[in-house]
Amino acid sequence: MKVNTGAGRGEIRDPSDTAQLAYDLRLAMGRVTRRLRQAHAVGDVSLSGMSVLARLSNDGPDTPTALAEMERVRPQAMASTLTLLEQRGLVGRSPDPADGRRSIVTITDEGRTMLAERRSESVHRLGTVLEGFTADERAALAAALPLLDRMAAQL
Repeated sequence: MKVNTGAGRGEIRDPSDTAQLAYDLRLAMGRVTRRLRQAHAVGDVSLSGMSVLARLSNDGPDTPTALAEMERVRPQAMASTLTLLEQRGLVGRSPDPADGRRSIVTITDEGRTMLAERRSESVHRLGTVLEGFTADERAALAAALPLLDRMAAQL
């Protein structure tokens, strides 16, 4: 199927055209992500760093290797992310009691505070925008969330 890249905003597409739907989703999600990313000052923790903090906060301490696998990045990229987070005091490392060659990464209180502040900023920005949507539009977005989560898990 050919992807139509010249359609206007708000145009309702044929949902059976999976190539077009994939293209439109990629563009829309990219725009949202970029806008949220642009709202943060230079020098703020990266999105990948925030993702690691969120994972540690939600799932508890873990090894760098496991974090790299869950975040689907190379171990070298995770090492760089963790080094930056550790330098800022947002995570701590300690030897793995089961295997002293490995380390366990934990989120610090400062990391939890930063995570809460960033979540609050993003949620506030999104909430402000959503207030301008109709109740039906908000319901449609809410209904799509489980599908987006499932899609993210399968990527």
